[in-house]
Amino acid sequence: MRTLARRALTRTMRFAQPLVARVTRPLTMGVRAMILDGEERVCLVRHSYVPGWHMPGGAVEPGETLHQALLREVQEETGLAVGGHPGLFAVYLNEVMAKRDHVAVYVVRAFATTAHRPSPLEIVEYGFHRLDALPSDTTGPTRRRLAEVLEGRVPDHLW
Repeated sequence: MRTLARRALTRTMRFAQPLVARVTRPLTMGVRAMILDGEERVCLVRHSYVPGWHMPGGAVEPGETLHQALLREVQEETGLAVGGHPGLFAVYLNEVMAKRDHVAVYVVRAFATTAHRPSPLEIVEYGFHRLDALPSDTTGPTRRRLAEVLEGRVPDHLW
């Protein structure tokens, strides 16, 4: 009888485990904007809570599309308003954060400045940097994404 109960419990757990995982470890999405100007420069930000220079971006909020998150995050972190139709370049798995975290990278070539200034509590520095003279602490993922877009490399799909 114990063997039957154990088998039933094992089958139940095997069935329930993926369902529990979806509730307890939901998929997360983020966006990053590769904002390129006409002078061979890219816009980067330095956050107060993580080291290095990154492309502007952040989490997609519940009920928000990727595109809406992109517009919001760029505005919040840089004060720029995205124009035109930014192109989705690729979606990456960010295993550093979680096995279920994904980041969508958009290429932005049209934008305008606004009066908005980022909160110094979140953004320590931001601005455009020459592609051939990036800050030394520009993150590896940022450098890899730039190479993929600008040098035509195939995305590796891991952040």
